[in-house]
Amino acid sequence: MPSKKSAPKPRLFISAHEDAQSARLHVDSAQCRSSSYRLAYQDPEFLLRDELRAVRLQLELLKPELILQENHIQSTVAIFGSARIPDPETAESRLVSAEAEYRRNKRDAGLKEKVASARRAVANSRYYAEARKLGGLISSNTGKDMMVVITGGGGGIMEAANRGAHEVGIPSIGMNIVLPHEQAPNSYITPELSFQFHYFAIRKMHFLMRAKALVAFPGGFGTLDELFETLTLVQTQKVAPMPILLFGREFWERIINFNALVEEGTISSKDLKLFQYVETAEEAWEIISRVSD
Repeated sequence: MPSKKSAPKPRLFISAHEDAQSARLHVDSAQCRSSSYRLAYQDPEFLLRDELRAVRLQLELLKPELILQENHIQSTVAIFGSARIPDPETAESRLVSAEAEYRRNKRDAGLKEKVASARRAVANSRYYAEARKLGGLISSNTGKDMMVVITGGGGGIMEAANRGAHEVGIPSIGMNIVLPHEQAPNSYITPELSFQFHYFAIRKMHFLMRAKALVAFPGGFGTLDELFETLTLVQTQKVAPMPILLFGREFWERIINFNALVEEGTISSKDLKLFQYVETAEEAWEIISRVSD
């Protein structure tokens, strides 16, 4: 005979949510209105105290983790790159505007520099186009290990990768961070997979916790930080080896002389095998796709 399903065990404690609702009923005295009487987990001023940093670190680790679990996301591809690289259309429009402004006042050295910068942006905008294409290729994969695009949630390259996923109708993740200047998540991130962080360290953990591969497009300090942390973790065997792809050999070899590090004895020649260069979205996807086979 088939075994009967056992009845669910009665819950011993009521939930925190239920207690929070009950606590709202008792606000009719000076004692109840005092901040000291507030439930600790409903007291923002208490949670923001310096002494509660360890608790906030744990919460910032747990919240995205639980949401990703609930959405059954097991594998990701992290895509890093500059927030300052525009899409080709925007870059071209800015160049036209800068050139017109310079023609009206050729004596202004600042305008000449603005035109040079705009031309560089047009050249770099190809990386936006490639990141957008790569986001679509990753999200369209039909391998047994479905991989989801994850970015830092900002503009530029990050926006491009989320955009590529959005255009093929597949969810993607954005992990933004609070900065002194105004910053909003790009509009292509799946809303329920859009996160905001205070701690860089916890954010970088989430980039790698499910990563099957990492692609670093040209970028600045943030991109370099994320890239070198990953290289260090793989080098020291803190995380499993994965494809680490540097998009655009010309850029990366001009910015970082890895061979000089070998010559100086600060890294081993075998460490150069931790990463490889790619030039197109198709080339990157061909390497990444082997992971999902």
